[in-house]
Amino acid sequence: MPEITTPQTLLILWAVIGYLLGSVPFGMVIAKVMGLGNLRQIGSGNIGATNVLRTGNKLAAFLTLVLDGGKGAAAVLLARAFAAEDAAQLAGGLAFLGHCFPVWLKFKGGKGVATFLGLLLGLSFPVGLAACATWLATAFAVRISSFAALTAAAASTVWMILLGHGEMVALGGALTILIFWTHRANIARIRKGTEPKIGKK
Repeated sequence: MPEITTPQTLLILWAVIGYLLGSVPFGMVIAKVMGLGNLRQIGSGNIGATNVLRTGNKLAAFLTLVLDGGKGAAAVLLARAFAAEDAAQLAGGLAFLGHCFPVWLKFKGGKGVATFLGLLLGLSFPVGLAACATWLATAFAVRISSFAALTAAAASTVWMILLGHGEMVALGGALTILIFWTHRANIARIRKGTEPKIGKK
């Protein structure tokens, strides 16, 4: 954990800002704007980039990925610029929670992978880059997005330690546990061999 230097009232403010940034459901917004239908009725019903890809629109999926990752990074970078590292970690963590449990969607949001990778890039670019590379390598090897996400999340804490960012381990570990929890249905399908491949409509 980073040293707590930001006043409590400001920490609360950045927690709220982080949550609100994270709670913007970019996948649903993009799908609606581009006339792709209601994501809740497509594929897994998830609001993230993987499910947007199941519409067959690669641009929409790419935009969702970038924006979902961007809101995690934005929460971190804004809090760091106007407060300190403790506020940056808090804002990033709450952006993740906002994505997974947005108040606008009755707390039924996405699984948090892109936002997680985005906030890692904001907190430490080398750690975030290593986690993204882990996702890409695993996805290329097995063609299963959820498995790649779980692998990248699990590896992220190791990357934090190896790259000298022990102050991120508590946050990274907590968010990794949450990613495994949001992917519990995927884990069950992976074990059964029924998890869909990347790009399958």
